[in-house]
Amino acid sequence: MKIYKKYQAFPIPFLMLLGLLMGSGYFPLSQIFVQISDISSQIFMRLLQLVSLPIIFLSIMTTLTGLDHHETLKTIGVNVLRYTLITTISAASIALLVFLIIDPGHLTPSASSLIEVHSSNMGYQDYLLNIIPTNALQAFIDNNVIGTLLIAVGMGIASSSLPKSQKETLHNTFSSLYAAVFIITQWILKFIPIAIWAFTTQFTHEFFTQSLQMGLLGQYLLCVTLSNILQATLVLPLLLYLKGYHPKDIFFQALPALQIAFWSKSSSGALPAAIKCLDGEVDSKIIHISLPLCISINMNGCAAFILTTVFFVAKCHGIYFSPPEMLAWIFISTLTAVGNAGIPMGCYFLSCALLSAMNIPLDIMGYILPFYMMIDMLESAINVFSDICVTYAVAADQQPINKAESTNSTIG
Repeated sequence: MKIYKKYQAFPIPFLMLLGLLMGSGYFPLSQIFVQISDISSQIFMRLLQLVSLPIIFLSIMTTLTGLDHHETLKTIGVNVLRYTLITTISAASIALLVFLIIDPGHLTPSASSLIEVHSSNMGYQDYLLNIIPTNALQAFIDNNVIGTLLIAVGMGIASSSLPKSQKETLHNTFSSLYAAVFIITQWILKFIPIAIWAFTTQFTHEFFTQSLQMGLLGQYLLCVTLSNILQATLVLPLLLYLKGYHPKDIFFQALPALQIAFWSKSSSGALPAAIKCLDGEVDSKIIHISLPLCISINMNGCAAFILTTVFFVAKCHGIYFSPPEMLAWIFISTLTAVGNAGIPMGCYFLSCALLSAMNIPLDIMGYILPFYMMIDMLESAINVFSDICVTYAVAADQQPINKAESTNSTIG
């Protein structure tokens, strides 16, 4: 594997470290730096969100319009969905087990230390309905990742019925657009050291200026962090091992993409880097089908966060779940995570929506908000690592199929 070569190719690690150190050196009087960091981080995240949805749409369209057989798409898509459900259900199950073992204590809200949290009154049923866009433009305007995914898959499948000349024209058009967006994305990622400084400065500022009671949230944060670490160090390496891969090698190969996901807090923003990490190691068709699908639906860290957060906030308000309800929440968290877009704060606002739908007050979410930046970083990196692991698992399953197709074509 071309592991270390790819790792060394990751841009300007020294500047990234410098940005981290400068962001950590916050002083109460440096308010101007806090304002600059806020503007810088917002610009960076807006640029990432600007290209993330087109990257997903164009990547899928480029791949589907270039496929010659429905069977390839069907097999890869089914395997991606299968491994996504397995890993996400596993993440939610581990979160439940860790929550029951640690059993976070009660938290008494303090009005003076709460941060105002705005949440929609929309229930989860309405959220599911809104996934299906009423028109194509609405999906892009609303940043509806799943809706955009449905449009891309539908158009891609429909293109297989077109005459060969029209299909090739469509494929060339989307391929050119994808290449252009990919280049723009690489330009944006050159500013990641500045983004690291901005994000770190914001977190340090919030830590010193908010009336945070670490003891009250310590057990909750331990639950979320430990659940994600167990998923990343046990479940995902086990999947790789069962498929014949060495987990350590895959981790180092994926490290550039994981770093981008960690600092940007965006699974979608790390898609170009993830594609580059797997380039030459996995079949190109598998990469360009599996990774965009995984970026959209494979959210291991989100499932763990949603289950832990809902249980914790509910318990703080004296609401407890029965064993059957706990098991049901594993699947609710999984389905919610599958519908989450790979953008910053996605899990946080979904948790707020679920709690609001159950008429549970959101005051405790104010305590969680200042720390969610670090949680989101960890979750995004684990989500991308899971995406890459799933892609390798799908590639391992495709090898016998590819060999059989090659044999049949030779015989023919």
